[in-house]
Amino acid sequence: MPHSILLVDDNSLVRRSLRSCVDANPDWRVCGEADNGASALEMVRALHPDVVILDLQMPVMGGLEAAQKIAGIAPNTVMLMFTMHTGEQLSREAEAAGIKHVLSKSDGSAGIIASLNEFAFEHRAG
Repeated sequence: MPHSILLVDDNSLVRRSLRSCVDANPDWRVCGEADNGASALEMVRALHPDVVILDLQMPVMGGLEAAQKIAGIAPNTVMLMFTMHTGEQLSREAEAAGIKHVLSKSDGSAGIIASLNEFAFEHRAG
């Protein structure tokens, strides 16, 4: 059964790009898309994804706040942050919120695929 991935970004073009990366791998499937952290939280409750890819800055609820809440309700869900804003401080804040890895949008599809393989699925059992 393919690993389920929830895509969360307020930009529909970014979500479309992420979906293309996920759809290219037969072992992965997009189970849903959200345009803000609050919607993502509801979708995590309903869909129980294996992985959530979160943007940092979104309306209604940002990625860090959403990650903290997701970690509370779905502790086995792996979270990756996909953002233009990277750095040591953000990495520490993201880790504290339960995010496994922060990757830059400038890394493109190769970065997404590598991060999913390395941080989301390589160390998971089953």
